[in-house]
Amino acid sequence: MTSNEGAKSALSAALGDMLLDAHEEHGEILFTVKRAAIEDALRLLRDDHEYQQLMEIAGVDFPDRAERFEVVYMLLSLTKNHRIMVKLTTDEATPVPTVTTLWPNAGWLEREVFDLYGVKFAGNPDLRRILTDYGFEGHPFRKDFPLTGYTELRYSEEEKRVVYEPVELAQDLRQFDFMSPWEGAEYVLPGDEKADTSPVNEPKVTEKPADTGAGKAANKAAAEPSAKDSVPTPAPGAPEPTEDRPQRKPRKGKTADTKSATEPKAKAKPKGGKA
Repeated sequence: MTSNEGAKSALSAALGDMLLDAHEEHGEILFTVKRAAIEDALRLLRDDHEYQQLMEIAGVDFPDRAERFEVVYMLLSLTKNHRIMVKLTTDEATPVPTVTTLWPNAGWLEREVFDLYGVKFAGNPDLRRILTDYGFEGHPFRKDFPLTGYTELRYSEEEKRVVYEPVELAQDLRQFDFMSPWEGAEYVLPGDEKADTSPVNEPKVTEKPADTGAGKAANKAAAEPSAKDSVPTPAPGAPEPTEDRPQRKPRKGKTADTKSATEPKAKAKPKGGKA
């Protein structure tokens, strides 16, 4: 980006009476102009100082101020590769002149600020909600708008449509202190009510082998076979392994078949004739 050197003084002189304040913040030049003169100020910056593009329109809410809202216009110069911001202040009732006469995309950007903050833009040809749902009440980016909103929607199987209902929270909003885990909490954590939090007088150390359980006795116990290394005893009635089973003896009245199972059997002779 081009350096800001000399840009603030030159643009401040060009804006003249339309300018309320000019300062540099976070590496960008920020101009505060009169609300009624916003269209003339932005036209001057576009036509005479080559800030051709309107990149964004953003809203900011300061509830403790009389004019609680700030509308910020972010401009980009393609020829100078430089950015500036122009802002104004307003309240809920006072409208801001539209800049759709300068940039067509301002129509959508102004609708976003209107939808989220409630800022009205006089002269916008289609100032409707653009991000929230149909029938939405309130402006969700205001600081006094609850995080949960006022209504919730769901699909009703009975009515076969989307219905709106008051918000019913499943649990209360919880507060987290984001404490450092190694510093410890200054209060009793849930579940630690019965824990012994007294300081340890004699900390357990392992300065000698006897403290670790190592030594000759442990080595001797490790050399002995463990229970898992022994052969398990078969359960009663379980068959013996076939590899070690001896050959069965034939019962009385029967002879053992010594022929191999693979040897073919002789064909039987037909009755009353030759084979």
